[in-house]
Amino acid sequence: MTIQQIGVLGAGIMGRGIAYASALGGYDTVLQDTRRSALDVARDEIVGLLDKGVSAGKVDANAAATAKGKLQTVDATEAAAAGSDLVIEAVPEDMRLKLEIFGTLDRAAPAHAVLASNTSSLSITEMAGATRRPRQVVGMHFFNPVHRMKLLEVVRALETSEETLAAAVAVGQRMGKECVTVRESPGFVTSRVNAMIGNEAFYMLQEGVASAPDIDKALKLGLNHPMGPFELVDLVGLDTRLSILRFLHRTLGEKFRPCPLLEQFVAAGRLGRKVGRGVYEYES
Repeated sequence: MTIQQIGVLGAGIMGRGIAYASALGGYDTVLQDTRRSALDVARDEIVGLLDKGVSAGKVDANAAATAKGKLQTVDATEAAAAGSDLVIEAVPEDMRLKLEIFGTLDRAAPAHAVLASNTSSLSITEMAGATRRPRQVVGMHFFNPVHRMKLLEVVRALETSEETLAAAVAVGQRMGKECVTVRESPGFVTSRVNAMIGNEAFYMLQEGVASAPDIDKALKLGLNHPMGPFELVDLVGLDTRLSILRFLHRTLGEKFRPCPLLEQFVAAGRLGRKVGRGVYEYES
């Protein structure tokens, strides 16, 4: 299967990161969002990252210039899907929204196209069920920030074909990612482990075991984690983490019950870096 054009749905943090990796990997890239302002911000950020990479000697100048020319933006899902060989959705973690999108993609994308989700925990099999091409549906779970994080979890749903799986791995490798293949299960590998660690950290904070900075320091220096659990949840978004935990609690049981303190933080609007205040506070 030859992939030449990739459509990316959603110009948020993950979508624009995937679009950056796609364009730099040499793919014609169509980034879609219903908000023109989000597309403008995304394009500026992608161009800025490419320029910064060139200045730092990490990105070849010719490759950066080519990538800029391969990126286009559109506001309609159908426009992103119509000429794409692979479409990756990176919209919020709402299954109803994803099912609607996969139904639209199934109608709008070419018959040969692969449809992928960047979900960190939801069922790829359920999304595939909204299409007439379940063998061509796969999970491609990128990590934030996409331009720095090397891992790509490629998730095999119930009916994902070997050809589809191989195509997703090949795309990830061309984007400069190290790929692991995962049989679909709630939370896959990384989200399942991270959710448990982060949730336990909130329980320790709630119980007064240690302060947030000390818990973060302990995991960084004692377990060699690059970020502490509270630094990470502020980056990911406390609302996103809570949504994942609620899903894991429903599907895997009591060990994933969200900590009440995390629930309180989200109810208070302390969602992390994106709003300037989560576990920690950030300057605007």
